[in-house]
Amino acid sequence: MSSREVVLLGTASQVPTRERAHHGCFLRWDDEGLLLDPGEGTQRQMALAGLPASATTRVAITHLHGDHCLGLPGVVQRLSLDGVTRPVPVHFPASGRVFYDRLRHASLFHDTTDVHAAPVTGPGVVARGAFGTLEAVALDHGHETYGYRLVEPDGRRLLPDRLAARGVRGADVGRLVREGRLGGVALEEVSEPRRGQVFAFVMDTRLCDGVDALLADADLAVVEATYADEHEHLAREHGHLTARQAAAAAARAGTRRLVLTHVSQRYRDLAAHEAQARSAYDGELVVARDLDRVAVPPRL
Repeated sequence: MSSREVVLLGTASQVPTRERAHHGCFLRWDDEGLLLDPGEGTQRQMALAGLPASATTRVAITHLHGDHCLGLPGVVQRLSLDGVTRPVPVHFPASGRVFYDRLRHASLFHDTTDVHAAPVTGPGVVARGAFGTLEAVALDHGHETYGYRLVEPDGRRLLPDRLAARGVRGADVGRLVREGRLGGVALEEVSEPRRGQVFAFVMDTRLCDGVDALLADADLAVVEATYADEHEHLAREHGHLTARQAAAAAARAGTRRLVLTHVSQRYRDLAAHEAQARSAYDGELVVARDLDRVAVPPRL
């Protein structure tokens, strides 16, 4: 199992179907478990995926339409039931605070986990940690909506042949990485630059600058593709993307692996979504189905 992957808990949009549950994603990123847009039924979908609710370290909600947040109460209550003691922040657009408060305290339960509000008041970094930074970027959906971008800091890749040539081995390797220099050996002499990996999450939006900013050089991106080409007018009217629009944006931005999800209930067959997306994007493409697991691609 990859230590960095996204699990598609549900792939429907406003209305779930027999084949697709309400939208929801879980990003496993080393020790971080980021639950994104938990739609209705998320707790059960996590169980089907073999993901304990306790794996959730933070939640990020793009906007407060029901298909992106109605699963929050069940997950919140499960965290307390499972005895989670660490804080679990929930990021959401600040203008939706009243809806968040209702979801956070939707019913009676023994509330012991520190699930706390972390409202997003504007674009920018909303969290920092060992994973790097989590950034919010404004999107165009008619209501305050943000996409999220997780960015790992750039680092150094150690070169075994250079380490051996300089006589650095064992515990000294760790000391060199931590301190940057060991005796007469500098870290730069035995390593090369390593670009940090990037994950992007783009939901419920028309094409806009925010889409491009989120997808720029992303290693893995999960993007809504609510409509097919024949319903582009509905996408524009309701603030969504077509599969071709999402794929073309990913191609322009240099996204390496693209996952399309959040599909309207009107489509039973996703062949058109895939064909239209592939016509605009020649990278690695996944038209997601419920419980798909997609790994972050290996570093270049």
